[in-house]
Amino acid sequence: MKNLVVRTVSGLVLAVVMLVCILYSQWSFGALLLVLLVGGMVEFYGLARRHGNQPLEVVGIVAGVVLFGLSFAITVGGTHSEQLTGIGVVFLLLLLPLMFICELYRRQANPIADIGATLAGLFYVAFPLALMCHIPTMWGERQPVLMVYYLFMIWANDVFAYLVGMAVGRNPLFERLSPKKTWEGFFGGLVGAVLVGVIGSWQVGGSPAAWIGFALVAAVTGVLGDLVESMFKRAAGVKDSGSIIPGHGGLLDRFDAMLLSAPFVTVYLYYVM
Repeated sequence: MKNLVVRTVSGLVLAVVMLVCILYSQWSFGALLLVLLVGGMVEFYGLARRHGNQPLEVVGIVAGVVLFGLSFAITVGGTHSEQLTGIGVVFLLLLLPLMFICELYRRQANPIADIGATLAGLFYVAFPLALMCHIPTMWGERQPVLMVYYLFMIWANDVFAYLVGMAVGRNPLFERLSPKKTWEGFFGGLVGAVLVGVIGSWQVGGSPAAWIGFALVAAVTGVLGDLVESMFKRAAGVKDSGSIIPGHGGLLDRFDAMLLSAPFVTVYLYYVM
């Protein structure tokens, strides 16, 4: 009971902080994503170390921050954005091969695996968050409501999947990685996400079919994102990626669905909506 209260309170606090950061300004949203990026990469590299790899953590995180900075600069524009973007691109192009040079002097037993783990953290955590900062500006003028509905779709998918799975779940979805997930819960989650999409089409405007497609893309890839993180945790032999969020575990545990779904959602919003 105590754990449920802690989980509920921390979840509500996290939800409020996220909504305030998204709605207040692009800068507050960017700051939120940057915190998630650094914390998420630290957790990912921790999982890699538990698996026996030795990623170049500092180089990977710096590269991730630079990548995010380049992407974010495009969304805010400004007088010197082009010059700063050019400097950032050059820095990133030099930073990536620097990994190989650093690995030369570390004398590790598995340099290929270590470099691979470093790059995996960059693409698994930093790349999706760098794309995510574009979602509020996808329609030209800043529309934070798009990001808010994306969040609600992910949350509704989780809640409906849990409730339906608990009530009528019988057939395992992916027993090897997540024994408690069921096909019944999966389809229940899709219904929850689609309901949010329908509400979005009423409140924001646009084609209901396009909004339903938005919800389905977010929900299906979100479930896959949860399974991918479960795969990483099983390989590392841990239950949670961290303990920073009371009752929920780590940042990756809370945002795994969005990390995998963000690239798909960004492409869908850009080309369809």
